[in-house]
Amino acid sequence: MKKIDKAALVQKIKSDLQESFEILKAAALATYEDATHEESKPENEYDTRGLEASYLAGAQGKRLAEIEEVFAVYKFLKLRELSATDAIQLSAIVEVQHNNKTLHLFLVPKGGGMTVAFDGLNIQVVASSSPLGESLLGLHVDDVAIVESPARTLEYDIIAIQ
Repeated sequence: MKKIDKAALVQKIKSDLQESFEILKAAALATYEDATHEESKPENEYDTRGLEASYLAGAQGKRLAEIEEVFAVYKFLKLRELSATDAIQLSAIVEVQHNNKTLHLFLVPKGGGMTVAFDGLNIQVVASSSPLGESLLGLHVDDVAIVESPARTLEYDIIAIQ
C-alpha cells in the first residue's frame, strides 16, 4: 500500500464534512422557516404539513449537532504512524481484501460511514464502535477480521496497516 498522508486525509474529511454541514444548515433553516411560516398553520385537524416540517427541522438540527461532534473528534484525533508489524488501533489506515476487492479503511473513534476520495483511493471511514471497527482493533497483517450478523458472516483479510 502506498504511503498515505494522514494529516492531509483528515483535512479532506473535515472539508467534506464542512461542505455537508453547510448544505444541511441551509436546508434546516429553510425547513424551519417552512414550519413557522403563516401558510404552515393547519387548515383542519388532518393537515399536518407544519408538524411534519417541524419534525424534519428537528432531525436536521440533530444531524448538525452530530457533525459538530465529529469535527471535535478530528480536532483531537492523535494520528499515529504505524508499521506493518503494529496492531490496528485508532487512526490506522488498513488495507483489506473482501470478496476479491481491495478496500482501504480509516479507523476513527466516531463519525464513520463516509467514503472519501483521496490520493487516487476511495477510503472508507470506519468508527471503532461499528461491528467492522470492533473486529479490526488489535489485529495484525495476515489476520482475518470477522463480522458476524444474523444474516451472514463477513471476512476481511488484513493486507497492510499504516
